[in-house]
Amino acid sequence: MNPLFPPDLDRTAVKICGITTADQASAIIDLGADALGINFWPKSKRYIALDAALPWLLEIAGTVPRVAVTVNASDDELHAIQDSGGIDFIQLHGDETPNRVRSLTQQGLVVFKAMGVKDRAMLESAAAYDSPTFLLDAYAPTEYGGSGETMDWSLGAEAVSQWPDRQIVLAGGLTADNVAEAIRQVRPAGVDVASGVEVSPGVKDLDLVKAFLEAARSV
Repeated sequence: MNPLFPPDLDRTAVKICGITTADQASAIIDLGADALGINFWPKSKRYIALDAALPWLLEIAGTVPRVAVTVNASDDELHAIQDSGGIDFIQLHGDETPNRVRSLTQQGLVVFKAMGVKDRAMLESAAAYDSPTFLLDAYAPTEYGGSGETMDWSLGAEAVSQWPDRQIVLAGGLTADNVAEAIRQVRPAGVDVASGVEVSPGVKDLDLVKAFLEAARSV
């Protein structure tokens, strides 16, 4: 299974997550984002239904990877997302076990795991997952991402060192003010931001997006 970002990218990639409109998707692609995240978890503050997002997701096909953010979705729901043609990758941001992820991959689903990490023991449990891309987020058990909390960057650096063949994506509390330092400390393949570039949940501030991209690429 292919990783989320091109392996030969000579910089840290940037995924902007929680996109909810066609106009913002196009504008953020034009600003230079490397991937977009669309949240299909109904309890998310950035939720959008697949049917509502599909017209503009199809329009941006072939520009950047389109990532569906899901939480404990059923097999049928995940197949519907992938079969829609509007999505390139499915981010599993729930309580999916290593066996579950393995089963989904064997079914032909293009998935990768995301996990909130609060300590080294939780990080070590990530070794059991067969996931060429792995997103590390702040630990917020009721939020499943997008909480605005910052994770322990030293754990992210350990993950990068421990799994050189994996693309580690760092998320959790990143902003234009701290992303450059986060990249220096962790050296991830990519960074992921939602709340750190928003006016309100699901509505991005394009000036903040631009500043975040510039800061990430200043390293």
